[in-house]
Amino acid sequence: MDIWKNILLLIVSPKVGWEEINVGGIATNRIMRTAFLPLLAILAVTAFVPMVYDKTITLSMSLMMAIIQFSSYFFSYHIVCYLLGGFYPELTKTKGSTARLHELILYCLIYLVLLEIIHNVLPIDFTPIFFLMTYLVWIIYRGAQYMGLVKRKEAWFVVFASALILLTPVVITKLLSMLIVR
Repeated sequence: MDIWKNILLLIVSPKVGWEEINVGGIATNRIMRTAFLPLLAILAVTAFVPMVYDKTITLSMSLMMAIIQFSSYFFSYHIVCYLLGGFYPELTKTKGSTARLHELILYCLIYLVLLEIIHNVLPIDFTPIFFLMTYLVWIIYRGAQYMGLVKRKEAWFVVFASALILLTPVVITKLLSMLIVR
């Protein structure tokens, strides 16, 4: 239950959310098992919802979208962890700092997956969801303070991490769509 409380706090107030995450000390693999992967499964299931209100979408199209959406966020986690760890090696020098980096990435991707689930369920393109994605920059800014970066590197970290976390799932989705859906 602490993980879901942290997710809610992070969405409502990133500063309070990161403070609670810092105090809570939940293991990264527990966040992955009890929040991220179940949400990815829910995301894959919601890929079938458009079949209800759009008769042009077939079962095979929905299945492909479920695979693409699940894969894009799953691989995004690993790619972003690798890239941010490579560009900011000071964040991976100690075991605790590596866990903090992975937590930041997981919580940010969880936020994006929640938005994607809402997008899948709604029968129309709801534009405010795309604007809510920019709120991720604020979550990452507050998370950079949680990471303990020096002030001069904090701004670049926010820009780079925001771009990576926002764009990686989009790029993977586009690539998989080109490869799978023909």
